[in-house]
Amino acid sequence: MDENGDSGTDGCPDEAWAFDVFSKQCPSRGTLEHATGRWGSLTLGALHEGSLRFNALRRRVDGVSEKMLSQTLHALERDGLVHREAQLTNPPRVDYELTPLGRQVAERLLGLIHLVEGRMDEVLAARARYDEARTGSGG
Repeated sequence: MDENGDSGTDGCPDEAWAFDVFSKQCPSRGTLEHATGRWGSLTLGALHEGSLRFNALRRRVDGVSEKMLSQTLHALERDGLVHREAQLTNPPRVDYELTPLGRQVAERLLGLIHLVEGRMDEVLAARARYDEARTGSGG
């Protein structure tokens, strides 16, 4: 470690330092983005309900394209949040489920989701006040 406290690992911690999502080089930032992005959070939330096949998951996460869901699942699987189980049947069957870590992350995301859903009346009122103030002030 140098005099500035840099371990020389480009923001990646060594054993003496914790991960810091606020550092652009920290690998935790990517995982946070995967889990909290629009499709990641909805995918984790849907899988919290139980194991799903790809098409069932796509129907549950309304609006996600096949390509985006595939990319999201790959990222979440790589981060250890989702487990992919391929069965050698004809036709092939692939199921997705949360890992223990993925379940913990999904539970926290669902807390946020439920908070937002439960307070949408306040959000919509705030939006209306904001829009009225912007329209009323000419810009």
